[in-house]
Amino acid sequence: MSESGKRGTEDGKHTTEGGGPEATAGGGRSGDVTDGRERRFAAYRGSARTLSGVRPPETLAERLARLTADAPSVYDLDDWTDFYGNDDGIVGELERRTADALGTEAAAFFPTGTMAQQVALRCWAGRTGNATVAGHPLSHMEVHERDAYAQVSGLRMVHPTNAPRLPTAAEIYDIQEPFGTLALELPLRDAGYVLPGWEELTSTVSAARDRDAVVHFDGARLWECGPHLGRSLPEIAALADSVYVSFYKSLGGIAGAALAGTEEFVEEARAWRHRYGGQLFQQWPTVLAALAGLDHELPRLPTYVAHAKLVARALREGLAEAGVPWFRVHPEEPHTHEFQVWLPHPAEALDEAATRQAEETRTALFRKWFEPGPTAPPGMAMTEVTVASPALEWTAEEIRTAVGEFVRRIDG
Repeated sequence: MSESGKRGTEDGKHTTEGGGPEATAGGGRSGDVTDGRERRFAAYRGSARTLSGVRPPETLAERLARLTADAPSVYDLDDWTDFYGNDDGIVGELERRTADALGTEAAAFFPTGTMAQQVALRCWAGRTGNATVAGHPLSHMEVHERDAYAQVSGLRMVHPTNAPRLPTAAEIYDIQEPFGTLALELPLRDAGYVLPGWEELTSTVSAARDRDAVVHFDGARLWECGPHLGRSLPEIAALADSVYVSFYKSLGGIAGAALAGTEEFVEEARAWRHRYGGQLFQQWPTVLAALAGLDHELPRLPTYVAHAKLVARALREGLAEAGVPWFRVHPEEPHTHEFQVWLPHPAEALDEAATRQAEETRTALFRKWFEPGPTAPPGMAMTEVTVASPALEWTAEEIRTAVGEFVRRIDG
């Protein structure tokens, strides 16, 4: 994929998990973009019912108030603030709880997932003596990190497959050159939050071992993979040599990530974290929000995943009943609590329909729509649906009705 075909940052395409600010292609905000965003945010916040998303957009004061309300139940606020990531306080508590949740020996907190991923791959390149990584062209490292693995860490990537799914064991065996690390994104977000089956995943991992490679899981959203794979988080994490997880994707935190694995690997990762600029003076607000996510959101994810199947089915039925000539809900049965909806209309028209529906009915069905890259047919747009606590209130009939109201407002 050419550099011009890639998106430099995740927020260049998508809103943040909590509905945060959207970035323009150039990184700034034009007046029209800002006005459109403010109108959408106001409509979404004014809605009595929302289907997609964890919560409406928040002001700084509202986010601070929520953190203050959550904090006393997740950590002793009479403890001291952290100091450069010292492991005997709040940062160490998050690292220990993360390792416990994943069943690994240790975990290290990182300010960003991009940094955690680069450190993991750099560590493995040094240990294996091979700077080649096998990864998917739709992976986060290829699409959303500005080639950091190559530009910053001096690594190169080969692609076992271009298909919009995780690679198979046969494709791993067929890679024509040696590679040191196999990086698997679970779920593969840009392909529609898709996962393999458990047997497929274990076979792919075994193939990498047969090729004398280590395995790294880009598990930013690993938290919600258990229901589809039919295994616990420790069982899933045990397949890999290292695992990265996010604290704001799915868990609703402010930011932050963790890199988990053996004690020896994590100690090396801590050294590289310092070299990469990740040894921050204080991180306690981010860590408090991450602990709240582990306490409050992680136990709810299986319920969200189950309800996502009802939501996806109702959306398909509603679009068919509304007479939409072509649409796609992908996957038809979601693998996690997130999935894609595709419609044959420009993104601007769909954003306008969604905003008008929220303003006129106080019902917000979809968030932001996006036009795909240059390889997709013109006139198509896609949105991502995240099924969280607000969606649990919706019945299938209510979703079908709201879809009909949305369709009537497209170009109307």
